Amino acid sequence: MNRRIEERLVLKKSIKNVINKVLLTVIIFLLGMILIKKYPNIKTPLQTTMFEESFKFQTYKSFYEKYFGNILSVNKITKKTEPVFNEKLNYKKISKYKNGVKLEVDNNYMIPIIESGVVVFIGEKEDLGNTIVVEQTDGIYTIYGNVINNDIKLYDYVEKGKTLGEAKENTLYIIRQKDGKYLEYSENI
Repeated sequence: MNRRIEERLVLKKSIKNVINKVLLTVIIFLLGMILIKKYPNIKTPLQTTMFEESFKFQTYKSFYEKYFGNILSVNKITKKTEPVFNEKLNYKKISKYKNGVKLEVDNNYMIPIIESGVVVFIGEKEDLGNTIVVEQTDGIYTIYGNVINNDIKLYDYVEKGKTLGEAKENTLYIIRQKDGKYLEYSENI
């Protein structure tokens, strides 16, 4: 009986928490709309940032979570689970390729995500084949090329060590970029 009461209290608290966060988000949105209506000169820089430049999802997500918490956080009693896939990047051979590296991997190699982030691109890129780009929490863009995507979708949040997809034909391309500059690949990632 005690456990059931505790679960109800946790559920009530979680629902109130989500409602408060949604209301806060709506208030911030409406204030933004009012400011744009009242001060039209704000509209152009905002449009440029949102639609023409690369929108930095992780920066805004980190800011929001720092001050308001996770919008969908629900406090619930859960059992501890073990991850099914939590690997590091393994390869047989590495060579320089354009602005990144070309890795020779095993057949049917399941690609681990180097660092947590948001998927900001899925599609074909010249010389890389099917490509997935992840904007990491530290602002680095990791480009994974020659990937067979199983179930990741655009704007999914992906966690470090989880599977991104499968390498096609034993080859994986990795390019890392921050602020428009290409970064050297480090084996410590």
